[in-house]
Amino acid sequence: MRLFTLSRLVTLAALAAALVSLAVALGVASAGTSQHAKQACVRGQALLERNKANVVAYYETAFNDKNPRLAVELYGGDEYIQHNPLADNGFDAFIQFVETFTSAFPDTHIDIRRVIAECDMVVTHAVLTGAAYGEFGSKVVDIFRLDANGKIVEHWDVLAAQVDPATSANGNPEV
Repeated sequence: MRLFTLSRLVTLAALAAALVSLAVALGVASAGTSQHAKQACVRGQALLERNKANVVAYYETAFNDKNPRLAVELYGGDEYIQHNPLADNGFDAFIQFVETFTSAFPDTHIDIRRVIAECDMVVTHAVLTGAAYGEFGSKVVDIFRLDANGKIVEHWDVLAAQVDPATSANGNPEV
């Protein structure tokens, strides 16, 4: 058995890039340099659980239920800063992006496997499936910043295609 195959090297490179991106994003967020970030930071398990529930409901309502307008109405804050280079800032842009994408790929589905919250940040680790994501789907890490009321105001993401699980050196799922 060859230890280093092309698919394993590509997978390792994608994983390394995702981990670096997540570490940078969380490092910047936890630095707490902006006054806004300090004001929105919540403490206590109940508020962290509220934030986690709001992010999951927002994401699932927008993509799985194909209703981004309702997602924004229920869970959107006063602003929406977007860091995905394929989408513009603002909730109108988010709604347009989701409506266009889910119209083109109606079988798109997000399966959130893990949710982590700290301060005003919530991170989801999920699998995206449907025609747009290939045979094995894509793994995605989304990072959301919420305001003091538990409303979503900022978003980052890291996305990569999953590889054939039969080629995994360790037999473990990617997500």
